[in-house]
Amino acid sequence: MPLPPAPSRRAALLAPEAFEVTARPRVATTSANEPVAAPQRTAGAPARAGRKADSVASALAAPEAAPLVQVQVETRARTPEPVTAPVARSTGTRKARSTSATPAVIASTAPAAATTTRARKSASQGPTKLFVLDTNVLLHDPTSLFRFEEHDIFLPMIVLEELDGHKKGMTEVARNGRQASRTLDALAAAQGADMAKGLKLDSTGQRAAGGHLFFQTVPLDYSLPTSLPPGKADNQILGVVEALRKLHAPREVVLVSKDINMRVKARALGLNAEDYQNDKTLEDGDLLYAGVLALPPDFWTKSGKNVESWQSGAHTYYRIGGPIVPQLMINQFVYFEAPGEPSLFARVSEIREKTAVLQTLKDYGSAKNAVWGVTTRNREQNYAMNLLMDPEIDFVTLTGTAGTGKTLLALAAGLTQVLDDRRYTEIIMTRATVSVGEDIGFLPGTEEEKMGPWMGALDDNLEFLAKGDGGNAGEWGRAATNELIRSRIKIKSMNFMRGRTFLNKYVIIDEAQNLTPKQMKTLITRAGPGTKIICMGNLAQIDTPYLTEGSSGLTYAVDRFKGWPHSGHITLARGERSRLADFASEVL
Repeated sequence: MPLPPAPSRRAALLAPEAFEVTARPRVATTSANEPVAAPQRTAGAPARAGRKADSVASALAAPEAAPLVQVQVETRARTPEPVTAPVARSTGTRKARSTSATPAVIASTAPAAATTTRARKSASQGPTKLFVLDTNVLLHDPTSLFRFEEHDIFLPMIVLEELDGHKKGMTEVARNGRQASRTLDALAAAQGADMAKGLKLDSTGQRAAGGHLFFQTVPLDYSLPTSLPPGKADNQILGVVEALRKLHAPREVVLVSKDINMRVKARALGLNAEDYQNDKTLEDGDLLYAGVLALPPDFWTKSGKNVESWQSGAHTYYRIGGPIVPQLMINQFVYFEAPGEPSLFARVSEIREKTAVLQTLKDYGSAKNAVWGVTTRNREQNYAMNLLMDPEIDFVTLTGTAGTGKTLLALAAGLTQVLDDRRYTEIIMTRATVSVGEDIGFLPGTEEEKMGPWMGALDDNLEFLAKGDGGNAGEWGRAATNELIRSRIKIKSMNFMRGRTFLNKYVIIDEAQNLTPKQMKTLITRAGPGTKIICMGNLAQIDTPYLTEGSSGLTYAVDRFKGWPHSGHITLARGERSRLADFASEVL
């Protein structure tokens, strides 16, 4: 093997590490007074001296590499000044820019980006992005700063101003604003924090965030169309994104905003804009866990020979195996219906490795098993009643369109277990007070009187239940029944739930689709020993602003509780209210 050519006098003055950096121009210095990081060697590096000599020779032969090495050596020798050399490297040019306000922002961001890329090279294959957050993202989710993995975050100054303007008050937005401000203060006060280099997002213990947080500390030079007034906060943020895109090319700069019009304006200007997706439990509402699985038509043919069955009490149990088992979850309902074959309606009660145990259900569609005079009318209602009447199930979620019987089933099961079985002491009913149309203003009276207009569904169903239970008792008998029922039902407002603990209560949360995930957590964590909580809602009737089917608290609860042995979920499919209501649900 021929020897490499002898190095020149100028190259001989440099350390061998400098040539390795030149051979890998993507590795940059992290600051003006830190040495250039040498690339990591593999286990076989000492045996590759010949390749190292070849890399030195190629570095000497490259005419464009020598100026980059010279800039790095001079940077290490000088005292710290406004960093311009890394700017030239990050933009791909070797002409140093003047120390104006604009390059200072680039210099503070580009080295940190190189450091992040180097540290997470094994975790992420693509280059890191720079996300510019709008104020509404922080007000929507104060922990959004830690949801961008290895990517960097940039906060314009106008965002901090808007955040400061929203921190007063007792609303959810104000609380989120204060929490976001406390998070920013903790990051800035962390040991070794330097705003010029970027604040490490994992410095407060959030290990999932590997990027850096940068603040706009100097004015940026940008130009927007004259039709966008420069005094508006949204347009200032768009200007910052435009300036950062030019300064960091070809690095991808993305605006993240919950404001649809903001994203539309950004895309009209040719800027990358995305919605904040981390708050969404599901991208598509059709992917929501339904709680029911249809067994394949050849189920008995393939699994019939290996099925074990036994009787215990009123239930029959089947232990099955095969490829269907990985698809099952605890308390999921399965059914098998085929012409000429015996039907099976069961619930998954146990899963062990490659086998699962199916438990047959109680038929609440029969008059002898009626619950407070109510019999189920379809398969899904029978599944729901089995969950509502099971004392081992602490948390039940029911979804479905209008008229599927969610409130009626929950109330009938609650009255039976409170008044007949004495399993619970009373029924507590609450709901999200979100108006469908224009608000009518303040309501007079006590807490229960104020909640009265919101509980029309409760009154309608109680009227039906009291009429069915009274039989021919006459007017006095029905009045006594109504009085007894209402003495065991308490109507509470969600505004006063924080700090409470429910002991042996049957809690019904109606219209739960209008709750945020945080509100849902607040309500469910009120449960004490012996308490059962039922959440009901129709995901197609969300009235709360900024909530969608994917980000609703009801969707959040269904997705997080699936598979827990003491919870169950059913999506009621068929309406049973009237033929008019069923037809309206389909065509309107």
